[in-house]
Parts: sequence; structure tokens; C-alpha cells
Amino acid sequence: MLGVALIALLTAEAIYLWPTLNESWRALTEIHWGWLAAALVAQVVSLAGFGAVQQRLLRAGTVVISQLESLSVIFASTAMAVTLPAGQVFSTAFTYKQTRRWGATPVVASWQIAISGVIAAGSLALLGGVGAIAVGTKVSPVTLLLTGGAAVALFFLLRYIAQNPESLETIGIKALARYNRLRGNPEDTGALRWQAILDQLDSVELGRRDSLVTFGWSAVHRGADVACLGFACWAVGADPSFAGLLIAFAAAKAVGSIPLAPGGLGFVDGALIATLTAAGATAPQALAAVFVYRIASYIMVAVVGWIVFLVLFRNNQTDEVDMDLEFEQHKQAMPRRRPAPEPEGRRPAPEPEGRRPAPEPEGRRPAPEPEGRRPAPEPDGRHPSPEPEH
Repeated sequence: MLGVALIALLTAEAIYLWPTLNESWRALTEIHWGWLAAALVAQVVSLAGFGAVQQRLLRAGTVVISQLESLSVIFASTAMAVTLPAGQVFSTAFTYKQTRRWGATPVVASWQIAISGVIAAGSLALLGGVGAIAVGTKVSPVTLLLTGGAAVALFFLLRYIAQNPESLETIGIKALARYNRLRGNPEDTGALRWQAILDQLDSVELGRRDSLVTFGWSAVHRGADVACLGFACWAVGADPSFAGLLIAFAAAKAVGSIPLAPGGLGFVDGALIATLTAAGATAPQALAAVFVYRIASYIMVAVVGWIVFLVLFRNNQTDEVDMDLEFEQHKQAMPRRRPAPEPEGRRPAPEPEGRRPAPEPEGRRPAPEPEGRRPAPEPDGRHPSPEPEH
């Protein structure tokens, strides 16, 4: 009964939307192939920009990889994110494993993923704010300033922590001591592990120039993705306003970040159609433009990404033990920037005064005297008396 009702609902919607679908199909049959090719190229440039962000952040953590290696992981992880249920989880785990294989420490790998997300969120909020102001929407300057300022402040906070891990040392030791007292453990429990984390974080050196380059590549990533959407509109004859295009892009990405369906199927498309129509495109043009945009940003990325995964990474999944071994070899090959201080409460006890040396182990025989050694002479020149004869 439910199936019959669902079929009836879909049939009614198809009849109601047939004029729009028919016009959209006509727009697709008259597609401008040059703009379609431009949309595909723009999407590749967008992913390459995000790959450059990842490459620069890993280089700050003393992990040197090529742009092609970074781009291959971006393609494969993005394919997982847009096609699998809970794809963001699989995508993040895959990226973490690959960065560990390249020699990143667990802390550096996690730091790179976190700061990439912060930069991406900040750039998206900036695009949405610029679009809202350009379209004439009353956006509170305080709200925009707080949103952008929070993203920038979080980025520089993570950068400061990475450059000055010793600032967390005392805080961490005190927190561990308090926690251990509550649990009844020795106060120095976990101190060595905390010091190991700080040592890993100590390898990150993200200077001002690297920060600017990272933000620049992030702008390329977002700007090329917006251009991809614009080229998709032009390919079907739509001409939305620039401000409306920015709002449509930001709204679609915000909806797509909610794990409702793989790749935001249905939800992202609905948000794009509604906002592009409000930006000046007709409903059939908006529907056709979204279809072209999804070809570039969804179908092409998914197909290429899974091919890259099957060719490069299918037989290249390393166990955690092997990654730890590779990390230790990488750590031994690199000089330490600073010696790790002894954690509090773990200093060796001083040797007590008057401590006697440890006794000789039982059964140990004295060294034999060398052959031919004469006995020492008697004092005062006296020689031993001869034995009496019988």
C-alpha cells in the first residue's frame, strides 16, 4: 500500500513538474560545451587548491610530499565523502592514514586535518558574508566580524600552539596531576605520554609566509569551486547575479555539510535551485545548471576519485603498527629541535652518603696469579728456614 502511494506521489510530481523538466531538458540539449569543459577544469583546479593547502600544512610539520600525491589523496577522500553513507568519517580516516604513511606523527596528522577544516569553514563564511552584503541583505557587521574573526583567531591559536608547545606543558602536567589524584594514581602517570605529544607538535613550524600561502591556496580552492558553478549556469544559458551566485554556493555547501545523504543528494540540489532562481535564473535554467554542476562536482569527482583509490591505495592500507615503525624511523632520521625536559616527579633519587659498594657475586673466583711469580721476600732480609732432615 505504501509503495502504491509513493508511486502515485512521484507520478503526480512528474506531471506537475513536466513543463519545467521539459524546458530543462531543452536547455541541456542546447548546452554550450565550452562552458561545460570550463566547469570541469575549474573543479579540478579547486581540488588542486585544497591539495596545495594540505601539502603546505604537512610541510610545516616536516612532511614533504609532492602536489600530485596530495591531489590523489584529495580526489580519493572526496569520492568517499560524496558517495558513502557517513562519508565524512571514512574520508577523514583515509586522509589520516595516508598522512601517517607519509611520515606524519599522529599529532601532526590530526593537526593538519583540523586546521584544514578551520580554513575551509572560515573561507566559506567569508564568501557567504560577501554575497549577503553585495545582494543588499542587512547583515549585522558585528555578526560578520565575529564569524570571520572567530575562524581567524582559531587558526592563529592552533598556529601558536604548534609553534610553542611548551606553553601547554605546565598546564598539561598540572591537569594530569589533579586527575591522577582523583583516580588514586601516581601523580606522574601519563606525563611521558603528554611529553611525547608535545614533542610531536614541536616539529610544526608554520611561519607567517606559510600562513599567507595557505590562505592563498584556500582562496583558489573556494574561488574555483564558485567559478565551476558559474560556468555551469552559463553552459545552459542562465545568468544569475554574482552576489546571488555566492549566496547559492555558500548555502549549498552549508547544507551539504549536514550528513543527511551521501553528497547531500536532494538537499544540496534543492538549495541550489531555490537560490539560483532567486538570483535571476529561471526554474528550468536553475535545474539544468544544477545538473551540469553536479556532473562536474559530484559525478566526475566520484568516478576519478574511486579510480585513483583502486589504482593507488587499494593495496596500500598500512596497519597502525607498521605506521608506528615508519614514524620511529622518520623520527630517528630527524634532529631534535630541543631536548625533552624531565617530567616533574620523575627525577632520579640522589645516592645516599656512605653507601657501600655492592658485594661480589657468589661463586666469583679471584684472578689466578701469573706463572713464574716469586713470593714476596720476608721482612728484614730474612729467608725462610729450610726444613729439618730426618
